[in-house]
Amino acid sequence: MSYPLEVHNLYYSYPDGKGDILKGINLKAEEGEILAIVGLSGSGKSTLCYCLSGIIPHIFGGEMRGEVLIYGESTGKLKVPEIATRLGIVFQDPDTQLFSPTVEDEIAFGPENLCIDREEIGKRIDAALMQVRMEEFRFGSPNHFSGGQKQLIALASVLSLKPDILIFDEVMSQIDTEGRRAIKEIIKELKSAGKTVIMVEHDWGNLDIADRVLLLKDGKFEAFSGTL
Repeated sequence: MSYPLEVHNLYYSYPDGKGDILKGINLKAEEGEILAIVGLSGSGKSTLCYCLSGIIPHIFGGEMRGEVLIYGESTGKLKVPEIATRLGIVFQDPDTQLFSPTVEDEIAFGPENLCIDREEIGKRIDAALMQVRMEEFRFGSPNHFSGGQKQLIALASVLSLKPDILIFDEVMSQIDTEGRRAIKEIIKELKSAGKTVIMVEHDWGNLDIADRVLLLKDGKFEAFSGTL
C-alpha cells in the first residue's frame, strides 16, 4: 500500500555541525487524515516541515539521511515543481509567501510558473478564492489585509496548484479567534475532499479537529498525553 506521505528513519543535521535535529523519524499519513504534530519551540517541527515539503534537500544544505516519500516516490528524486503539485505548505508568517501586488496575481503565480493554460489559471483562481471565502478581495492588495486574511490568501495560492497533501506550519499562531475558526473550517473541508492534512502546532488547543496527534520532542516522536 502506498501512503500519500511516508517518512522512513529520517535524520537531519544543519551545516553548522551541531548534530542531528531530527533523530530517526518514522511517519505514515493516510488519505483524508488530519494528522497533528505538536512540540515546543526547538523540538524540530519546522525542520521536519522542510523535509516533508522537499525544501530539504532541494534548497537547504546540511545532511539528510533516511527518506521522505510522496505516494511512494522519494522527494530527493522528484523535482521541486513536481513536489509543489502534490504537496503544498503554508507557513506561520504569511508575509514570507506573499509578494504580488494583487490577490489575483498571487494565486496565479504558481500555475503560471508551471506554464498552465491561461483559461485554466482563471478557473483555478476562482476555485481557490471560493475555498477560502475571499472572492470579494480578488483585486485587492494583500499588504492591506489582516493577518488572518493574509493566511487565507497564502492558502489559496497553494490550493491553486491542486496538491493532495497540505502542511500547515503553525499557521494559527499569529491570528485571532475568528481567523483560527476560518482556517479550521477549511481544513475540515479539505479532509472531506480526501486531502491529507498535516497540522504542525505548539498549541494543543488547536488540535480539536485532528484525527491523530504525534508529539515531537528533541527530534523524535513520543507518546502524546494531551499536554506539552
